[in-house]
Amino acid sequence: MSVNVAVIRGECSRPPEVRILPSGSALALFQVTTRAERGSTTSVPVALWDPPAWIAELGAGDEIVAVGRVRRRFFRGASGTASRVEVEAAAVARAGDRRRVPGLLRRAQALLDELAT
Repeated sequence: MSVNVAVIRGECSRPPEVRILPSGSALALFQVTTRAERGSTTSVPVALWDPPAWIAELGAGDEIVAVGRVRRRFFRGASGTASRVEVEAAAVARAGDRRRVPGLLRRAQALLDELAT
């Protein structure tokens, strides 16, 4: 059995970019910066399909929790076909949201528990 579960908690590096695609679907793209104990940082791109309205209100420095999967996406760039590795979020919550964050973590834990069976 294989598993692809990603949980990330960090600060938005800049406000999300929300695009409306020709299909009518909305896609929110944002960078989340995580900080390790030793002070190093990692910036992770996150994509969220059909985001809730509050996502557009996020600003640089706002802390979020995202649960989803790691995905490699291909697209046509200026120099031909290009790719990007990102976290495709199934759900996102503000880190301080005591009602939603535990539910997100339970969802991720349930996926990980499947490995033990």
